[in-house]
Amino acid sequence: MTAMAQVAAFGAIVLYGVMTPDPGLAVVVRRSAVSGRGPGMAAAAGIAVASFALVVAAADVGALLATSFTVVQVAGAAYLFYLGIRSLWAAWRGSEALRPGVPEPDGRRGSWAAFTEGLLATALNPMAALFYVALVPQFLGGGVDAPALGLVALAGTVAWFLLVANLVGLLHRVFAVPIVRRVVDGLAGVVLISFGLLLAFTRL
Repeated sequence: MTAMAQVAAFGAIVLYGVMTPDPGLAVVVRRSAVSGRGPGMAAAAGIAVASFALVVAAADVGALLATSFTVVQVAGAAYLFYLGIRSLWAAWRGSEALRPGVPEPDGRRGSWAAFTEGLLATALNPMAALFYVALVPQFLGGGVDAPALGLVALAGTVAWFLLVANLVGLLHRVFAVPIVRRVVDGLAGVVLISFGLLLAFTRL
């Protein structure tokens, strides 16, 4: 297999993986719906950066990652619980807190907060780490190194989630309606907590 074929095959598998529903998707959809296209795109960028880091780590320190999966699993589940509870709290508050342009109940808004959410939702997801630990070594060699694969993962991830952010962002005016926004927050909270429970009780 040529280097170009290796990279193309890796990119196709990564794209398929990132299109599978996961906590990152929930973060991007909620941020795009509640805060607008810009924060949604920032969350997408955070996921892409985390994916790049996981690819490079999977190639260089796979053994180290394997010893820390339990810690990452606990931290990841806790973070998803936090995001889910915060989202449910926003849904519960409703009313004035949910008008367009008003910060979320805990005061968090903006692209940096969204970027951080996307970054941590992926970086603290041991399932994503396991995916790359199992995948990356199979595509190394023949002129292809970890940074190159990381860039492919970054490009594929950011392309997919930017598409999601922009599609959801087009409906931002609809989601800005208080009752609709409360429903979005409530559903996002349930999904994030469900992912947290799934992560917490999955044996790695």
